[in-house]
Amino acid sequence: MAVQPSAMLRDAQHRSDLRITVWYPAAAGAPTRSIDIPPEAPEFKVGSVAADAPFADTSRHPIILLSHGFGGSARIMGWFGLALAEHGFVVVAVDHPGNNGIDPLTKEGAVLWWDRADDLKAALATVLADPKLKDHLDPARVGIAGFSIGGLTALVAGGAKTDPDRMIQFCHEHPADGTCKPQREFALSKDEAVETLASPALATERKRARDDHSVPGVKAIFAMAPVVQPLTPASLRVIREPVVILAGADDVTVPPATHALIAKRLIPGVKVTILPDVTHYSFLATCSGSAATEVPVCRDATNQETAHRLAIRAALALFERALR
Repeated sequence: MAVQPSAMLRDAQHRSDLRITVWYPAAAGAPTRSIDIPPEAPEFKVGSVAADAPFADTSRHPIILLSHGFGGSARIMGWFGLALAEHGFVVVAVDHPGNNGIDPLTKEGAVLWWDRADDLKAALATVLADPKLKDHLDPARVGIAGFSIGGLTALVAGGAKTDPDRMIQFCHEHPADGTCKPQREFALSKDEAVETLASPALATERKRARDDHSVPGVKAIFAMAPVVQPLTPASLRVIREPVVILAGADDVTVPPATHALIAKRLIPGVKVTILPDVTHYSFLATCSGSAATEVPVCRDATNQETAHRLAIRAALALFERALR
């Protein structure tokens, strides 16, 4: 757990707490338990972990900061975090206040996107100071990963800057774009989002939107189906760290044409791959049992096994190259 002052604006109970999940390579033979959601009758298959097990070795490991999507959670991205941990990375994920699937969602949590990068920064500082973790971490080798609005978070943590007015103008001109419609996880309308951003309670925080929220020392950025329109073109053009983006060709929630492919035109040297027959929610943990037909996001999650396999392969290739 970390203390994150801006969490008080976003959290429904105005708490400053920031929950952190850490996945790391564990010693062989440690007893494991399921972290499927929920474990007893899974709707989402995540995997198993050896909670609080010793590290597999005494070396210092590269760090990957991981940001979940709109209304998601660290755990629902466990399929990705666990895979990287199995390959020797320490993955540090958070539940973004006011915009996660565990706590009540808030309007403030939905619109204060730039604070998400500060969540990752706070999480990194916390784990680097933790007496049980710090000797196993290499602060000189840090990468960022994220999905959907978490992909935007990854880009912001890597140096991109946000501008709420850009997103407002984009949605005025493209009201049918999936990012401009109320989301399944939290049906906040475009007008409600604009009203929330303009509220006096957020005036000070909104002034910080265009600031630099990057995490110092980031050496690589991996984004799955990232939201790109709120990011300023000038800031994307000056990113120098290697960036890899994956998106689904059938994604109507964050369409590649108006997001991932915009990043392709702007970020120097970026590698963008559009996966056929993959949708937005393909990048969530694998839908299981009746959830495949009864949970709305699962009905729009196609070819998850393929999407997961290709995302893990692409992320490992990037982070091995940049951080090893």
